[in-house]
Amino acid sequence: MTTDDLVDTRHPIDATDAVGIAGSFREALSHFCSGVVVITAEDADGEPTGMTVGSFTSISLDPPLVGFFAGSSSTTLPRVLATGRFSVNVLAEGQDLLARSFARSGTDKFAGVSWTRSANGAPRLDGAHAWIDCDIDDHRVIGDHELVVGRVSALIVPAPTDPLVFHRSMFRTLGPLS
Repeated sequence: MTTDDLVDTRHPIDATDAVGIAGSFREALSHFCSGVVVITAEDADGEPTGMTVGSFTSISLDPPLVGFFAGSSSTTLPRVLATGRFSVNVLAEGQDLLARSFARSGTDKFAGVSWTRSANGAPRLDGAHAWIDCDIDDHRVIGDHELVVGRVSALIVPAPTDPLVFHRSMFRTLGPLS
């Protein structure tokens, strides 16, 4: 098998055509399953703020670093960056409505949401699969997104539950292989 055998030439996409590639690029990446997290922080006014993020990753074990990407047009991101710290709420199965709520802009995302304040001041959403408190270690603009790197300061993993995942533009849960 050669590289040419792996390339679909039936519908070639000009990678320099930003408009033409956007839909195909999004479709191709939708086949990649990702976990769902809500990034939370206490803003400069002491108010809770948060946003759903699908691009979250571990970066390093020593020192413990994690990272997430947010769109540069996000109105929540500047509020998170201004605090210098945040919490990662790894969502569990059944928390898809919470993920949808925190993905919206211009609404009170914490209305009716049960949460407690972490040691770093950021909200920890009740029922999450895990909580990871971080201090911002680095921030960079990359393309139309911004990378935020957090140095882990604390984490809690309660009793194991199944995670909420996002695949093919839908929230899903994992099931055992039989």
